[in-house]
Amino acid sequence: MVKRGQLIDGKAIAEQVKSELKKEVAELAEKFGKRPGLTVILVGNDPASETYVRGKVRDCEQVGIASELIRLPDTVQEEELLSEIQRLNDDPKTHGILVQLPLPEGISPDRVISQIRPDKDVDGFHPLNAGRLATGLDSLLPCTPHGIIQMLKRLEIPLAGKHAVVVGRSNIVGKPASFLLQRENATVTMCHSRTKDLAFHTRQADILIAAVGRLHMITQDHVKDGAVVIDVGMNRTPTGKLAGDVDFDTVKQVASYITPVPGGVGPMTRAMLLYNTVQAARAFFS
Repeated sequence: MVKRGQLIDGKAIAEQVKSELKKEVAELAEKFGKRPGLTVILVGNDPASETYVRGKVRDCEQVGIASELIRLPDTVQEEELLSEIQRLNDDPKTHGILVQLPLPEGISPDRVISQIRPDKDVDGFHPLNAGRLATGLDSLLPCTPHGIIQMLKRLEIPLAGKHAVVVGRSNIVGKPASFLLQRENATVTMCHSRTKDLAFHTRQADILIAAVGRLHMITQDHVKDGAVVIDVGMNRTPTGKLAGDVDFDTVKQVASYITPVPGGVGPMTRAMLLYNTVQAARAFFS
C-alpha cells in the first residue's frame, strides 16, 4: 500500500543535480580551459528579484559557473536594454543570458526575450525555443517544467500512460509542462481559472500540477486518492507566510506524493537554470 503525504524534497533533489553539474563543469574546464558563463541582467531594485538573483549567483559559485550580474536602473530605456543584450549575444565568454522578470513598466518583456540569442536563452522563453519544444525538437527547456519532470523521474514516479492534469496555461509553466509530459507519454488535460467544474477534471489526475498563482485554489476535494501533487504556486497568506496553490495540510492526507512550498519546485527551477547554462556552454565549446 502506497503511503499518503510523502514529501517531495525539491531541495535535496536539486543538490543532487548541482553535484552532477559541478563534475561536468570541472570536466569542461579541464577539456577546453574555459568555464560556462552566465550573465544575469537585473533592472531596478525589486526586493523579490534581488533575492532570486542573489540565490542564482550563489548557485553558480557552488557548481563552478562563472557568473556576472549587470544592474541597470529602472529608468533604463528599452533600446538601451536591447543593446546590452546584443552585446552579450556577441560575447564569447557569455554562454547563458537571463533577464530577471518582471521588468519596469514601459519595457516589453516579449521584445527583451526575443532579443536574446536562442542558444543563450537559458530561461527557455525565446519563441524559437518554445516552438522547438512544442514540435518535439531539441531546445533549451523552461526551467520550472523541466525541474518538475526531473523530480518525478528521479523519484521513479511513472509517467507513461498516466493521466496528468495541468492547472494553469502560462507560457512559462503550464503550456511547456504539458508538452514535456506528453514527451514522456502521459495523457495530458489542460485546465485553467475558467475551466468549468475544475474538480471534475483534477479528480481524474494521477499527476496533478497546480500553476495558477491563487492561494489554496486546490483543496482535498480536487484530488484523487493516491495522486501525485506538484504545487508550483508562490503566494502570500494574510500573515505574510509563503504558500502554494494547493491547500497542503488537507491535500497531503490523500496525495501519495506532494511538494511543499517553499522547498519543492523552487530549488529545482534554479538547478535547471544551471543545467541549461552548462548545456549551452557545452554546445558552444564543441
